[in-house]
Amino acid sequence: MTEFESYFTQCYDGRIVACEKIKRVSEMLLEQFANPGEYHFDYDEACRHIDFIETFCNRPSGKLGVPLKLELFQKARYQAIFGFVDDNGLRQYNEALIIEGRKNGKTTEGAAVELDMLCNDGEGAPQIYNVATKKDQAQLGFNAAHKMVKQSPMLSKHIKKRASDLYFPLNFGFIKAMASNTNGLDGLDVHFALLDELAAMKNRDLYDLIRQATGARDNYLLLAITTNGFIRGGIYDAQYRYAEKLLNNELTEPNKRFLPLIYELDNKNEWRDESCWIKANPGLGTIKSITYLREMVQKAIDDPSFLPTVMVKDFCVSETSEAVWLRWEELNNTEINKVKYDYCIGAFDAADSVDLNAAVAVCQRPGDNKIYIKSMFWIPEQVLKEAERLGNRRERDSAPYSLWVQQGYMRTCPGRKCDKRIFLEWFKELRDTEQLYTVFICYDPWHISDDLLRQFKAEFGENSMIPVRQGAISLSQPMKDLKAEFQDHNIVYDNNPVLKWNLGNLVAKSDINGNIQPVKTQDNRRRIDGGVALIMGYKGLQDKKDQYINLNEECEETLGDI
Repeated sequence: MTEFESYFTQCYDGRIVACEKIKRVSEMLLEQFANPGEYHFDYDEACRHIDFIETFCNRPSGKLGVPLKLELFQKARYQAIFGFVDDNGLRQYNEALIIEGRKNGKTTEGAAVELDMLCNDGEGAPQIYNVATKKDQAQLGFNAAHKMVKQSPMLSKHIKKRASDLYFPLNFGFIKAMASNTNGLDGLDVHFALLDELAAMKNRDLYDLIRQATGARDNYLLLAITTNGFIRGGIYDAQYRYAEKLLNNELTEPNKRFLPLIYELDNKNEWRDESCWIKANPGLGTIKSITYLREMVQKAIDDPSFLPTVMVKDFCVSETSEAVWLRWEELNNTEINKVKYDYCIGAFDAADSVDLNAAVAVCQRPGDNKIYIKSMFWIPEQVLKEAERLGNRRERDSAPYSLWVQQGYMRTCPGRKCDKRIFLEWFKELRDTEQLYTVFICYDPWHISDDLLRQFKAEFGENSMIPVRQGAISLSQPMKDLKAEFQDHNIVYDNNPVLKWNLGNLVAKSDINGNIQPVKTQDNRRRIDGGVALIMGYKGLQDKKDQYINLNEECEETLGDI
């Protein structure tokens, strides 16, 4: 029995404790192994890559000079990645995602695969990249590969260290570290890219650049090896959701060329159960010290503020940081509203400069605990144009604003500043095109002129505007009550990624009396405008609920008579 068969069979039948996603991928791989179609399993091809690594690569740290011997789980997954080929020898899998807890040997493993792909993949002039969001992180993997070269008489004889790469003259290939701030990112011809710590990438621009740079290669491979992270709404979450859909057969078209290997706890309550730790840490007891993990768990027990770090980094459970107002499990809601409403309560948070602008419409029906949210965001068009002109792939605030504009979650305003009439026009649009009438609108008097206020009242009624100042006096109790609604998953916001990002950034600042108000994290690029608008709109719903619900009841009675 091959290592591939042994490991995935034991994961599937429970002899190796594994999470549900590993069990699903095990079933998928074993079925393909037993009943090959377009692609079949070539054991010799799979072993060729494993043999290279174990023959020529030594440990880059710790016990220097000791040959690198892969664990069963590592051999099995690389046999899966390299072993399934078509009749022409081309690999089935050209993209793989590996998610696992920290300290499971990702850097060492990745460096060895880079050297294998450079020397042993039969590709002419292969360009190999160690990719990370920061140069220092990318350099870690590159340096590990360099140390392996220096410790191997055979590799050091043929691979030369140049100023910025490791060069292999026999096939004109090289390994290079690359980050989002690297000069000259265009014109790449990628054969293999190791995407290190995908969870640290705040948007998908660097990933998309590498993905598009593989077009001239027939047998390329993209390998992302990462822990989870605290950045929500980025490329990590997008790839994770895609992997979930693939494993659940929810994709419109099955993707036979993407292999997700996700090691995680099935339930966050398992974090104290030592028998479950291996679910997120396949190298536990061999690569990762069980004593180390016990110490991390004990620290989290004694210091709850450390728990999110352990959950995310050791157990791959998605979380926001301890400082934020809402935890990931509280704010994450993928439900889509399919109910039509006639009335809503609006709110908006206006920016005085080039920042984000946000508006929400809050809806609720009599007898329904759930609160449904429509939202829209605006940013000055000049902000996006300047980012494009400067070649800044990260965009402003490290957020994918251009993508969100294309998807319709955001709009742009001409110039460098948004005219606050955008809010008035949006609420009019809801009324005129969606027949959703805004009966009350919450606003911060600091951010609206008397003239615009008169225009709002002329359009929606003299008593339609509710002033809400953005401080603890006004927002403390609404924030506490709204948090409880999120915890009960009563807030349905159509999985809007901009609002979700804003909510994940929002911190609750407390005073000595326990009153709270919304503030940003220490990173001022993490916008919270949509979250603030939602809190204001929720306060409006609390203050005007009787009048608002009565309108909905009257509307339903009228529809019933019809």
